[in-house]
Amino acid sequence: MGTIRRWLSGIRSAPIQKLNDQLKQTISGSLENNLQTLNTIFSHAPDLVTRRFQLRSGENAVLIYLEGLIDKSAINNNILKPLMYEINSVDDCWNSSTTIAKTEIVMLWSRIEETIFQGQSVLFIDGQERSLVLCTQGWPQRAIKEPQIESTLKGSHQGFVETSGQNIALIRRYLPNRELKIKEYAVGSRGNTRVSIMFLDDVVQPDLVKEMEDRLLQINVDAILNTGELAEYIEDHPISLFPQLIMTERPDSAAAHILQGRIVIVVDHSPSVIVAPVTFTAFFQSVDDYSNRWLIATFLRLLRYLALITTISLSAVYIAVVSFHYEVLPLDLLVSIGESREKVPFPPIVEALLMEVALEMLREAGLRLPGPIGQTIGVVGGIVIGQAAVQAGIVSNIMVIIVAITAISSFIIPDYDMSSSLRLLRFPMMFLAAVFGMIGIVIGMMILGAHLISMESFGISYGSPVAPIRLSDWKDVWIRAPMWKMKKRPVSTDPIQLKRQGTNREGEDQA
Repeated sequence: MGTIRRWLSGIRSAPIQKLNDQLKQTISGSLENNLQTLNTIFSHAPDLVTRRFQLRSGENAVLIYLEGLIDKSAINNNILKPLMYEINSVDDCWNSSTTIAKTEIVMLWSRIEETIFQGQSVLFIDGQERSLVLCTQGWPQRAIKEPQIESTLKGSHQGFVETSGQNIALIRRYLPNRELKIKEYAVGSRGNTRVSIMFLDDVVQPDLVKEMEDRLLQINVDAILNTGELAEYIEDHPISLFPQLIMTERPDSAAAHILQGRIVIVVDHSPSVIVAPVTFTAFFQSVDDYSNRWLIATFLRLLRYLALITTISLSAVYIAVVSFHYEVLPLDLLVSIGESREKVPFPPIVEALLMEVALEMLREAGLRLPGPIGQTIGVVGGIVIGQAAVQAGIVSNIMVIIVAITAISSFIIPDYDMSSSLRLLRFPMMFLAAVFGMIGIVIGMMILGAHLISMESFGISYGSPVAPIRLSDWKDVWIRAPMWKMKKRPVSTDPIQLKRQGTNREGEDQA
């Protein structure tokens, strides 16, 4: 049986090996031979277009491209029209007499295959042992709109789209500077996804750029379809629950991170970009923080950290107090909780789990349904299920209030990935509280803190600037100091050029 399998495998692999050998060769001077090779390479590709025509000088030529990936008006007006009616000799073709801005002379079949799949057109001329690649990409594109997840009140209402070229242009609009460098890579043996890294050459550490390049080049996969997949391949701690890379849909946010000395990774086909390296506190910063007055931004920043503690521990504290430490409650409140739980047949941990799981199911259902229906399901479903559960004696009124406050606090976190991680942390904290009481919650917090301190993101401490302590960065961590006070970039990103602004107010400290 094994012999038969090997024999069948050999039969299947023979044409593939022959095609691979063909791709390593150069093109022929015969136009018909080149067309036969193209039919072999692009077999079962009905969207491959072969446009035969004659140059003005009399030579037969063929333009090859994939329909749907090209700009038809550019082909008709900028390629075919000049070639058929304007050029005087074949040599003018190689001298870029066409009005396409970007051209390349190619002779290797593997390169020709690659460029056609990228949406470019290839020109073959009879008697010429070379071809001309013409940049004619024109695939369907989505209009630039406001991001759905990262909405803002006072910031820009532009968001990234699924085309990397447009995303890079959106960032360039914010940073029209020669020090903004871009390096491109192709990731994936089949998808050949275009991945670009953007950084300020005179600000970012060269070692950081080198580390990012090494991680991208080590990826060996069929294709990268979105930023989430790429993030899992390059992050330092893939098993950790916490995100170690920021994914943003906002070009203004990406530009702000670049100015702080970070690297932005733009992935083709994805409407978001990756920011690295990042710290834990960076997930609690929002674009609106720098659009509002600094006192208002500081209040909102502190509110988010309160929401962080509430999301993780409120349900666990309720379980611990009701199960073990009820003596810490005022007598009136203790009586009220006792009356509320009088008909509940479950212990606090089961009661909390029922409500938390029901809440997560409602949240997920609201996301998957169409917008108006999803909002209705979320509001009506929460009210109906909560009220019915209380009347049926399954949960107490206090538990419904606790779960509602926990849900609201989780939505205050500006980063979706961090918010999801914190919501998931509630469950182990609840189990620790059910077994050990407040001691379990303290143990859980200590383990959580030790984990955050031990993590790194591209060589940068994940807990910085809290651990290790960098007081100069605290102007933009717990509070948001006035913009004219934040003269230096975050030390946590280890930038080469630390100073980012001079003296902007009279009487201000010159340091």
